[in-house]
Amino acid sequence: MHCRFHTAIDDIAANLWDALNVTGSPFLSHAFLAAAERHGAVAPALGWQPAHVTLHADDGSLLGAQPLYLRTHSFGDFSHDWAWADAYQRLGQRYYPKLVCGIPYTPASGARQLIHRDADRASVSRALLHASLQLAAGEQASSLQYLYLDDDAALRAALASQGFLLRRGCQFHWHNAGYRDFDDFLATFSADKRKKVKRERRRVAEAGLCIETRHGDDIDAALWQQIYPHYVSTFRRFGNHPAFSLGFFRELGRTLARQLVVFLARDASDAVVAAAICYRSNDTLYGRHWGAAADYHSLHFALCFYEGIDYCIREGLQHFEPGAQGEHKVSRGFVPQATWSAFHIADPRLRGMIADFLQREQQAVAQYQDEMAEHLPFRQPG
Repeated sequence: MHCRFHTAIDDIAANLWDALNVTGSPFLSHAFLAAAERHGAVAPALGWQPAHVTLHADDGSLLGAQPLYLRTHSFGDFSHDWAWADAYQRLGQRYYPKLVCGIPYTPASGARQLIHRDADRASVSRALLHASLQLAAGEQASSLQYLYLDDDAALRAALASQGFLLRRGCQFHWHNAGYRDFDDFLATFSADKRKKVKRERRRVAEAGLCIETRHGDDIDAALWQQIYPHYVSTFRRFGNHPAFSLGFFRELGRTLARQLVVFLARDASDAVVAAAICYRSNDTLYGRHWGAAADYHSLHFALCFYEGIDYCIREGLQHFEPGAQGEHKVSRGFVPQATWSAFHIADPRLRGMIADFLQREQQAVAQYQDEMAEHLPFRQPG
């Protein structure tokens, strides 16, 4: 086996890369990663230098791969390591570049090592990890980071055995318990919580708004022209940079097709006044971007949460990850869920400092997760 590094995802054949993506993750698809590079969201000017690694057998066949990026800052990777960079600077050390295995601008959990179904998983995983550590050392990177790992205990254990520090986070996810429809889901709520959800959905209808679901393959250029300003508006409102261009979404509409899901709200004039952009894998819906032309009562909850739940039930999807943060999701049936990332810190002294911080942080996150679970809306047994 031998590894190769690639400065562009287009250097790797799309069919070979996607053959490794057995979960159908939209974010690990060649289409998503390529569109991000082609349309300038992932580029050295924005602090992203692709360094994707592939592992090949002697006959040239692709055994494994990892999306990998050299980063010159931390905006857009949701690593939450700004304080670490500040600590490095105060100590006269250089934190950047760092090497990141993750999805640009996407704090969604998922596989980070793509491995051929017929390959020896342990051997391929070790080879990809070894190559990544060698690249980090060669680039004098402060760290190698695996961000938002899926629930792969074997990979976490392998990373820990190589000196990686595990970091626990918390998001709020919905899980399908075999619900027949949205009302069946609501039937699991206590009476007052159930009434609140019904009232919020009713207020959207009373505002004269109509909600519809579109997939990427039935959104034309004109409709994207109406959707895109809502995506931009949320970033502008908080003073952030909207990394993805209109061309990015148009391309993904063509290439991801049914894996791109958009919930729209139209007013009485049929104008699109709000949009929630989502993606789906074989079993999970991911909420990513939201924006609205005005402050409509309860529309955010309806479009970003309830429509997604309804969609998952109709489509037989098992999970819904509506994005990072948001304690308001708990009362609407989203369960606090641990997320995991792993960090290999090159400097031994700073590694010790970060390890101490992560130990204390993990205790706080676990306590926070337990506290949030006490506020779930479901009826108590009996």
